[in-house]
Amino acid sequence: MKKLSALLFLILINQVSLAQKTVTLQDCESQFLKNNLFLLASQYNIDASKALTIQARIWDNPTITAQLNAYNPERNQYFDIGKDGQKAFGIEQLIYLGGKKRNEIQLSQTNEQLAELQFNDLLRTLKLQLRKSFYTVYYNTKSLETTDEQLSHIEDLISSYSIQAQKGNIPLKDVVRLQSLYLNFKNERMEVVNNNIEEQGNLKLLLNSTENVIPEVSKEEFNKYLKTIDFDLKSFENEAIVNRPDYLAKQKEIEANELNVKWQKSLAIPDLTLGANYDQRSGAFEKEANVTIGIPLPLWNKNKGNIKYAKTVLEQSKVEKQNFELQLQTEITSAWNKWDESRKNYTVIKPTVNSDFEAVYNGMLTNFQKRNVSLLEFTDFMESYNQATIQVNELKKKLALSAEELNSTINKDLF
Repeated sequence: MKKLSALLFLILINQVSLAQKTVTLQDCESQFLKNNLFLLASQYNIDASKALTIQARIWDNPTITAQLNAYNPERNQYFDIGKDGQKAFGIEQLIYLGGKKRNEIQLSQTNEQLAELQFNDLLRTLKLQLRKSFYTVYYNTKSLETTDEQLSHIEDLISSYSIQAQKGNIPLKDVVRLQSLYLNFKNERMEVVNNNIEEQGNLKLLLNSTENVIPEVSKEEFNKYLKTIDFDLKSFENEAIVNRPDYLAKQKEIEANELNVKWQKSLAIPDLTLGANYDQRSGAFEKEANVTIGIPLPLWNKNKGNIKYAKTVLEQSKVEKQNFELQLQTEITSAWNKWDESRKNYTVIKPTVNSDFEAVYNGMLTNFQKRNVSLLEFTDFMESYNQATIQVNELKKKLALSAEELNSTINKDLF
């Protein structure tokens, strides 16, 4: 029986460990690259674009025609296709002129490259979301640990004070004071829990996992965000232009639209149809062999509408690229300012946080238990301590999030 109980206990522990696991950011990103369904689905766009490039290289199939006699009235014979009968055969091939096929292939290749850039931009966006959710869950969890510890102490105090109040040893208002503090902490905790549930859901979705993710951040991992980086807009902008796939996609869209204009112009040039045919008896002489050639007359349809449309789209893409360049400068400046302000704010409070924050709390708790501190002073301190701890975690979280946003804006790990 004892062995069975021990076995069941081990199974329970194993199930709990499977439901939750502690992971680093690197572990998350590795799993993200392997399992994310958005990335897997987007990969098909690249494969589809490659397939269109293959198709663009293929010429139209030749056309074979056959003409067989159905009825010969002179001989009163059906299907007279023998050596003295009549049959004709022909073959035709469409020959593209004006560089149509070359332009179509180049346009397909450019669209293929554009699909790859769009995939890389999706990867950049999802990677930022992953890192933001990772750090949010981590620091929210730290805040919850502090709040839960205080709630445990308050629960003990409420229990003991309620007994003493019933005996008439302490006033009931002290119990009410503790209960009010307890409810206040519970409400604050609920806000953090709700935020954590949402961000934990994001992590599961990004990792394509049903397990809860328990982030782990080392001191060294966090301290890298504290290093000083001078603001150099021109340098940051040049790096973003080289690294940002969405900016490169804007350039590639212009290239694709230029090729589309060339292609539409080439479509206005008539194509040539070459062929050959054999006619057994109905031509000018028996067993006639001919070469055929055909070309449309460009009298009405010169593809003017499509050419004008392609030119309009090209000009639009150029304006969008200019607007994106201005937007990029604003994004870089905003991201750097957010990170720098977060870094300065945390640096100011860092010495206090790293010294005796916890020691002060433990000392206050001990003095209260020894009746050296009044209930009012203790509850005021508890509220202040809880708020201070949560704010410190918020500062750390904002620093990490703003740093990762700056990384994503330039698409380069600056930290």
